[in-house]
Amino acid sequence: MTDHDIDAIELEILRNQLESVAEEMGEVLVRGAFSPNITERRDCSTALFDADGRLVAQAEHIPVHLGAMPEAVDAVLTHDPEPGDVFVLNDPFAGGTHLPDVTLVSPVVPNDRIVGYAVSRAHHADVGGMAPGSMPAGARDIQQEGLRIPPTRLVAGGERVDAVWDLITANVRNPAQRRADLRAQLGANERGAERVGELLADHGEVLLAAFDAVRTYSRKRVEAELAAFPNGTYTATDQLEGDGVTDADVPIEVTVTVDGHSLSVDFSGTAPQVAGNVNAPLSVAKSAVYFAVRSVTDPDVPPNAGCYDPIEVHAPAGTVLNPEPPAAVVGGNVETSQRVADVVFRALAEAVPERVPAAGQGTMNNLVVGGSDFSYYETIGGGMGASSDGDGPSGVQVGMTNTLNTPVEALEVAYPLRVEEYSLRRGSGGAGQQSGGDGLVRELTVETDATVSLLTERRRHAPWGLAGGEDGATGRNFVDGEAVPAKVTREVDAGTTVRIETPGGGGYGEPED
Repeated sequence: MTDHDIDAIELEILRNQLESVAEEMGEVLVRGAFSPNITERRDCSTALFDADGRLVAQAEHIPVHLGAMPEAVDAVLTHDPEPGDVFVLNDPFAGGTHLPDVTLVSPVVPNDRIVGYAVSRAHHADVGGMAPGSMPAGARDIQQEGLRIPPTRLVAGGERVDAVWDLITANVRNPAQRRADLRAQLGANERGAERVGELLADHGEVLLAAFDAVRTYSRKRVEAELAAFPNGTYTATDQLEGDGVTDADVPIEVTVTVDGHSLSVDFSGTAPQVAGNVNAPLSVAKSAVYFAVRSVTDPDVPPNAGCYDPIEVHAPAGTVLNPEPPAAVVGGNVETSQRVADVVFRALAEAVPERVPAAGQGTMNNLVVGGSDFSYYETIGGGMGASSDGDGPSGVQVGMTNTLNTPVEALEVAYPLRVEEYSLRRGSGGAGQQSGGDGLVRELTVETDATVSLLTERRRHAPWGLAGGEDGATGRNFVDGEAVPAKVTREVDAGTTVRIETPGGGGYGEPED
């Protein structure tokens, strides 16, 4: 059966049913997990793939997770998955993004044949390594960042592989939480497989034809959007503010070529991989490119592999956007991805200025506080850039993350932390005809001896305005009132106060207008 056998109405029904399965998987994961990072912040993503590993439907969760998930499924397929298997992985050089993001891939087998894969990815609050929270600012190789798991059977033929569970939990802090969160991911994948089986029973083989049809539909819509762009080559440069080992800027250069229905993104000229942990696997760079292109085309196009078929991404091997092992990469997923999105937006602003906003805060403001028996992780919102249509929102997650905050009440119950201030950073957005959004202030007191890690950006180079709009304010980090670098790990005593002031978004248009 081909996609021509499905009329428009039936396709829309099947597409929505498949996307609802991915959304339901996410709800099962959030409800079943233990750690606040998943239950409160929802730092997790779920998706469905076909039997060939092509993305069919995804829940609208975390952009940096979802664009990189196909690499995880491809990695699992090389290990010949069988019915009843569930693979676990987090290796950034074999389908992962960074080590805290643990992915489970389960074959969907309703009638003794694999028709697809249910996939979940969740940020685990700790996966071992040299510092609690597994996001040390000064890591120089991936071994320092935590336990590295290549595609491995967590369940084989329907039977749990206890040795693998034991190996994982023996190498992480808070092993009971890791077990609970892994079980929640298993439950999410099982729900996805169950629902696909029900849809197959209802629709028969037409459901499998819909897998191809929804991708074709999305591809054609994206191609039509790109065809409206002016053909040409557009370039931009931006930089990361040090790699956690040195403070030297790390340049990122991009050349975007629009040619009819396709778009090519080339990062030749980007810095070689660095000693610190802002190296980003190519899958992460691709995620950021896909996010930027979806944002400036039509975000309502159904998200699946078809959206990305017209987009080609190249980054030379051995660079900060395509590093070779054993490069440290934990900051690449959270911070470098933001800069990649920014630099692609800036290049596309030459082509379609009316579709591109000014720069948002351009950072996830990663804050990790942990000890031997707890790991708190938070990404903190900031200002979004203004656009030709209106002011940028204040105090929101921007770019490659889409998490919630941890509510103050939940945070103080779960961790030995006390929130002193959580407020908007008034006046931090850039002025313009449309104003950039304001950043946030998050200040907390650590009530026990602990390790604090910060991975942040836009502390030195401000989020840029567009069309004459002013830049947003840079962010600032303080420990007990002392300004600290953008990337730092410190041992602190009980009673220490950590304060994060996040960047504002850039303004759009001349302020006097």
